[in-house]
Amino acid sequence: MLKLTVCAAAVCLLSPCLVPAQAPDSAMRARLDEVARSYTKNNAFMGTVLVVQGDEVLLDKGYGMANLDWSISNTPDVKFRLGSLTKQFTAALILLEQQDGKLSIADPVSKYLPDSPKAWEKITVAELLGHTSGIPNFTSDPAFGVWRLAPHTPAEELAFFSAKPLDFEPGSKYSYSNSNYEVLGDILEKVSGKSYNDLLRQRLFDPLGMKDTGLDGDDLILPKRASGYAPGPAGLIYARSESMTVPWAAGSLYSTTHDLLTWERGLFGGKVLSAASLKLMTTPGKGNYGLGVEVAHVDGVTVVNHGGGIEGFNTHLSHVPEKDITVVVLSNVSGGAPSAMAPQLVSVALGKPVVLAAERKAVPITHAELTRFEGAYNLGEFGTFTFTTSGDTLMLGAFGPPSPLLYQGLKNGHPVFYFELINGEIEFVPDAAGAVSSLILHFPGEPDTAGKRK
Repeated sequence: MLKLTVCAAAVCLLSPCLVPAQAPDSAMRARLDEVARSYTKNNAFMGTVLVVQGDEVLLDKGYGMANLDWSISNTPDVKFRLGSLTKQFTAALILLEQQDGKLSIADPVSKYLPDSPKAWEKITVAELLGHTSGIPNFTSDPAFGVWRLAPHTPAEELAFFSAKPLDFEPGSKYSYSNSNYEVLGDILEKVSGKSYNDLLRQRLFDPLGMKDTGLDGDDLILPKRASGYAPGPAGLIYARSESMTVPWAAGSLYSTTHDLLTWERGLFGGKVLSAASLKLMTTPGKGNYGLGVEVAHVDGVTVVNHGGGIEGFNTHLSHVPEKDITVVVLSNVSGGAPSAMAPQLVSVALGKPVVLAAERKAVPITHAELTRFEGAYNLGEFGTFTFTTSGDTLMLGAFGPPSPLLYQGLKNGHPVFYFELINGEIEFVPDAAGAVSSLILHFPGEPDTAGKRK
């Protein structure tokens, strides 16, 4: 996602139908389905997909099973856990409280949570919203794996990470942290005098008619709920869930593709926030993050999007205000398919070409040539990428077990490999002497990320 100015697109943000869309043809509809189906191999993706442009539904379909035990298929009315898509709803509630004069996002957190740690005294509400607070991500704590399995109150959740030192000076950098949105949930309850669940229902879901969306709970009986799965050694296995009290304001919502379309139409149609608040929400700050959403510039248009992940579920929601395109991908299999698929669906809806993994051809390369790329590279927030060789294949150790890369030849004079797991490309950059010393990760819908050899 590249830096951009949202002001020029402000009119489109508030009136999604200002730019007339060309009538989609059958080839576009077929290609959208083909893109979605390409991710279903070996059940890497099961779920539902919705692509809409204006009033035209381009794709509205389920893939694979909502429940494997009973062979129940995924259909558009199946409900999925959303994970971090929850954050944009929390951000919208904060902005509504600001519109009501009950808080200001420029204020320090301590104004609303007077018992907060001294280390937080410089942190503002806006820095929580934009992940620039420096509060460490509590889901990365070594103790989280066991702690998450039991139910916890919001107070217990904040106590789990509030005593930890900050990762950096507030406002100095971007670092995604679920902790930020747990603190925001606590602020919402304090300033409103209502529970987070009641705020969601009264201020967002009921006014918009989102009847298939809600805050999940450990004891909630939910009709048409998808079961969550994860890849296992011999196929899919049930994903063991954390208590749904834990992700709370950072990731505990469930919904359907159609309800999320209702949300996007309400948000960008002026039914939720004022024009000024929507502009705040969709203006990118550090890390190209707005307030509860990411803001990208792809194929010449603004894309407001976010992904989500929680045990057994991965999700992605994208909206192109200028073209009134909404893409919703909800999966009940843990993995990167939704975040890889969604940018491709956006591109197809924009009339842009998309190359699927199965359509890529390997360019021959020798083992000796591959050894030039071996080694570890630091990619900042993406961690360390470690490259090894196996025969005539370059392997990448990142995001799980080593994955094979497909050599694509030279582009702009640099060797490029395709990384199917994230549907991205890795471009190796030689130095003046010809030695490979750095790389660039090209990930659809994200800004290019540079890495240096360690």
